[in-house]
Amino acid sequence: MKKLLNTLYITQSDVYLSLDGENIVVKKEDQVSIRIPLHNIENIVCFNYQGASPALMGACAERNIGLCFLTPQGKFLARVSGKVHGNVLLRKQQFKISDDHFASIGIASSFLIGKLSNCRVVLERAARDHSLQVDVAQLKSASMSLKENLKAIQKSDSIYDLIGFEGSAAKVYFGVFDQLILQQKEDFRFIQRSRRPPLDNINALLSFLYAILTNECVSALSSVGLDPYVGFLHQDRPGRPSLALDLMEELRPVFADRLALSLVNRQQVTAKGFLQKESGGVLMDDDTRKQILVAWQERKKETIQHPFLKEKIEFGLIPHVQALLLARYLRGDLDAYPPFFWN
Repeated sequence: MKKLLNTLYITQSDVYLSLDGENIVVKKEDQVSIRIPLHNIENIVCFNYQGASPALMGACAERNIGLCFLTPQGKFLARVSGKVHGNVLLRKQQFKISDDHFASIGIASSFLIGKLSNCRVVLERAARDHSLQVDVAQLKSASMSLKENLKAIQKSDSIYDLIGFEGSAAKVYFGVFDQLILQQKEDFRFIQRSRRPPLDNINALLSFLYAILTNECVSALSSVGLDPYVGFLHQDRPGRPSLALDLMEELRPVFADRLALSLVNRQQVTAKGFLQKESGGVLMDDDTRKQILVAWQERKKETIQHPFLKEKIEFGLIPHVQALLLARYLRGDLDAYPPFFWN
């Protein structure tokens, strides 16, 4: 089983990364701030524009260490890639199925079955654990509506129908999402999903977490030899990691939505960490981003029993395990792709 290593997040806008021997050197104003051994790092995610030295980029590519550059708000800029890993026959099979509308349906529906099932767990848990603070009947009704969408997805024979069912389910789920916000209601009220840019605090938080999760999925898929840009549910588009977006569908409720709710309900993030621009978009300050990333890393260290493997693994390995299971299905080792079901 793959070992969960550390992810180095660079959130300061005025630092530069370089290589010194086998160490990553973080510099600020030409002064060394910190040195970190390369062998302790699995991914480097930079939320700044200063960049990294060519030597460090080459070392990361050679050692299969992910190096990704995002804007401070989490918008993707660039990724350093080394040699392609995995069997070329696996990628050829991926491309073949992706080009076949009907062959893609089984995989695409599995992603959505996982997503809707996990969305239902989020709602059912809230109704059970916070019955005195939420409208239980409303959450139960939304959960039953998602169950009906699940049945429709299982019978669907069209990618376009699947996209329609997913859109309908998302409307139901986000229609009751505000019920799940138990603290700081005025500062984090959820009205509707908004992005590019996010128009309120809770959407800014969700978008940031989704960006982090997308990067995790890209790294996981690349590590098992799959092309993260060739998907089965999301259509191919230049620069869009369609397969990573496919994979993250089933993981969003578990990784991002639950963490966003926990951060708000435990008051680990507050409204003072968010700023609304004149354009209407909402940004987070450095301290809030750091708080979110710390919580993300702590969440990754938790141990769960994987529902398909029946083995205990660290939470942060779930994207890698799901990518591995997808690769096994494409190679013909499994009869179907088993989505991740959160219990």
